[in-house]
Amino acid sequence: MTPLYTVAEIRAIEHAAAQRLPDGALMQRAGQAGANEALDLLPFTIDRARVLVLAGPGNNGGDALETAAHLGHAGAQVSILHFAPGAAPAPERVAALQRARSSPARFADVAAAMATATDTEWTLVVDGLFGIGLARPIAGELAQLVEAVNALACPIVALDVPSGLDADSGAIVATADEPGAAIRATHTITFIGDKPGLHTAEGRDHAGIVIVSNLDIERALFPSARACLNDAALFAHCARRRRHSSHKGSHGSVAVVGGARGMAGAPILAARTALASGAGRVFACFVGEAPAFDAAQPELMCRSAQEYDFESAVLVLGPGMGTSATSAEMLASALHGSSPAVLDADALNLIAASDALRSQLAHRGAPCILTPHPLEAARLLGMNAAQVQADRLGAARKLAQELSATVVLKGSGTVIAARDGAVVVNTTGNPALATAGTGDVLSGLCGSLLAQGWPEWEAALAAVWLHGMAADVLVTEGAGPIGIGASELIPAIRTAVNRLAVHQGCFSPRQSAQQQS
Repeated sequence: MTPLYTVAEIRAIEHAAAQRLPDGALMQRAGQAGANEALDLLPFTIDRARVLVLAGPGNNGGDALETAAHLGHAGAQVSILHFAPGAAPAPERVAALQRARSSPARFADVAAAMATATDTEWTLVVDGLFGIGLARPIAGELAQLVEAVNALACPIVALDVPSGLDADSGAIVATADEPGAAIRATHTITFIGDKPGLHTAEGRDHAGIVIVSNLDIERALFPSARACLNDAALFAHCARRRRHSSHKGSHGSVAVVGGARGMAGAPILAARTALASGAGRVFACFVGEAPAFDAAQPELMCRSAQEYDFESAVLVLGPGMGTSATSAEMLASALHGSSPAVLDADALNLIAASDALRSQLAHRGAPCILTPHPLEAARLLGMNAAQVQADRLGAARKLAQELSATVVLKGSGTVIAARDGAVVVNTTGNPALATAGTGDVLSGLCGSLLAQGWPEWEAALAAVWLHGMAADVLVTEGAGPIGIGASELIPAIRTAVNRLAVHQGCFSPRQSAQQQS
């Protein structure tokens, strides 16, 4: 399990560690860690490597200066763009500047270099412009420099966090008047501890591969983290091999309730996923007219939602449900019972529009998983989607606490939040999931795991991880990410669920792809 720390927590750890170490030790260690990562990306003919180091005015710039000195001594051709502090710099930054000036690295003229940043064929760029303390958007000439660097074809290593990215939220630091800019790194060497912003919102597009260096700080100085990255180790203990003496009743029943007129495909996707991922019996219950059967999956039992007993199965509420008065009545009836439930799509929109439904959900007591995308979350929170994206962890936590449920806030770096404030950020998945119907597939998977007896929290963690893993396997096989349909995820999910049961999560996307081929 990889813990995630907020900027405030990192600051506290850093302060405590600095009290026990010689002055400047942490900056020197950061510089060495940055240089080690850069050296791994440089060719064996290092004397031909041309490295551009961006050293900003703060302590992140000091880390970059230390990195530049090490790379210069290693034989690389290092050019430093140094942006001097506006106020008196910290003593350790002054010392780092002196070491860089004493090294073979050369300092470029900032004005000339900014105008010609893309003219040189750089082997590598080291980003040390701004770290976790950036309080205002990157703008003006610095924003132009960031965009010029982003246009380069070479690897870009960010020190601690890509400049311009909020380490807590993963949003690009911006205001209403200034959109901001951020480095798109291929690799980020982050210091002391991992940060949530590197793994959610804009983080995965800007951080690239994340490597954590704890700078040899004592473990005793690290607090217990309230957030971490999702990992099979968090839920694999719930996976079980099937007993020979089991039967369909051993693995639970799922009822997917939705399918208003013109939206019958959504509950079918959810129901097919529930069946493929192990539920013993699956009902597709339609608010609109129910088909006689699903020709592609005749094992599904199609029913009228008005006639179904909501106490007889785990409920997946919302796929294609619509927001009519009939749908609202159906949702109220379902929430009145004590069955575990997964709420998605229109079920969430109906709750956002009704204080009565909201109160009913918050007080029902039964296991419940909500799976909103950012706009649905925004409706539930009375804000806009941009505000949700600006603080995904905070938004998910607030929803979980207010609605007394486990919340799965979908998106890049899906956030899973518990009622007690614990948060997990998912690491699987890719842009193949950015297509209609994949949310229905996820809701069906959540319901299936609940029906099989998984606890609410572990069911949410596993469903999100397996859903993303299925997409990763398809892309590894060359099927995407462009053009993958939601239904294509279902057989890949089935394989991943079976492998989890056999190996309890000890597999990678590449291994999964090889197993299927």
